Amino acid sequence: MKELILGGARSGKSRLAESHALSLFNRSKDLPKKMIYVATAKAYDDEMAERIKHHQQSRDEQWQLIEEPVELAKILKEHDHKGSIILIECLTLWLTNLLCHSEANILNSEKQKFIQQLKSSHADIIMVSNETGMGVVPMGELSRRYVDEAGFLHQELAQLCDRVTLVIAGLEQTLKPQ
Repeated sequence: MKELILGGARSGKSRLAESHALSLFNRSKDLPKKMIYVATAKAYDDEMAERIKHHQQSRDEQWQLIEEPVELAKILKEHDHKGSIILIECLTLWLTNLLCHSEANILNSEKQKFIQQLKSSHADIIMVSNETGMGVVPMGELSRRYVDEAGFLHQELAQLCDRVTLVIAGLEQTLKPQ
């Protein structure tokens, strides 16, 4: 099962993703299961460090935390087992890391590797991302590229996923039912 959960900042998408992961974990008794939380955030300032700390404190010991800001495909490949539940938080932060990376072509390379690994994965994967295409068009070139890249990524992932959910004010709106 692959799921994409989209929403605005503070919409409740992370809480919903964790809830869906726990539901998957508790559902099947046949396989040994592992819950893996892949965090893509980098603490560039105190405010982001505080957000990361808040997320870390809100999770219990059932989660294995992996902090990976760039190489998501590598992490998916390493944990590609039936019974693995992988929650990726958050794809738009991952895109930011790639757009701001010193290596010029890393965005396309890592995105292609991620999509290919996602297509062949046996793990249950829940991806969280900010829906950025519902607001004003940004003025700066980098900001416009970020919104464009997020939109293209979301469209591609929505086609691959079994379920797509939009979260608004803590309420989930099913866009693509499982």
